[in-house]
Amino acid sequence: MTNGDTVRAAIEELRKALAGLDNALDMRFDRERDQGEVESEVRRVNADRSRLAQELDQSEFRANRLEEVNREVSRRLVTAMETIRAVLDR
Repeated sequence: MTNGDTVRAAIEELRKALAGLDNALDMRFDRERDQGEVESEVRRVNADRSRLAQELDQSEFRANRLEEVNREVSRRLVTAMETIRAVLDR
């Protein structure tokens, strides 16, 4: 093998190595971009979860309040019915 052939072979090996490095960098950038998209999606899901948890807490509070009001209305209706019975019995 002559010096020219050796240099050409070395240059070809260098080209292959650079192409491999270029491909590896492209794949790395793609993975990082994909990871960034996944992280963004996780942040959106966490924000939705927080919002839904807050809405659930508010709904539970309203449901409890309605239950209390319902009991009070029921108690007043019973009192009113008893009063009407007492009046009718006289």
